[in-house]
Amino acid sequence: PMVMQRRSRQGSSTMGCVVSLVLFAAALYYGANIGELYWRQYQLLDEMRTQARLAPTLPDPVIRRRLATKAEELALPPDAHKFKITRGGTPRQIIIETEYSDSLDIPLLHRAFVFHPRAEEPL
Repeated sequence: PMVMQRRSRQGSSTMGCVVSLVLFAAALYYGANIGELYWRQYQLLDEMRTQARLAPTLPDPVIRRRLATKAEELALPPDAHKFKITRGGTPRQIIIETEYSDSLDIPLLHRAFVFHPRAEEPL
């Protein structure tokens, strides 16, 4: 009778595990870096919404100064500090907006992300 040899699959399963771990680590690394850009944009938007809610009692220069301070604190690019504040309309409202580009420069990914945070509140 012929004896069949069993092939070891241990090497291939180890290689698959290593590849999976490398892919997971890469996704985590890139996701964390991209997520940071969006998190900073969210924090700026949150401050814009807060200032818009307080707008009935605050003049525009105070709002602009507070937002510029927040943008500076978040280390956002200079364009993020250029806030447009518009009051008016029917019904009366305030609109605070800005537009900026934040770039990500990590291995294998060099990309600019454009953000348009905008906050609207009734006056």
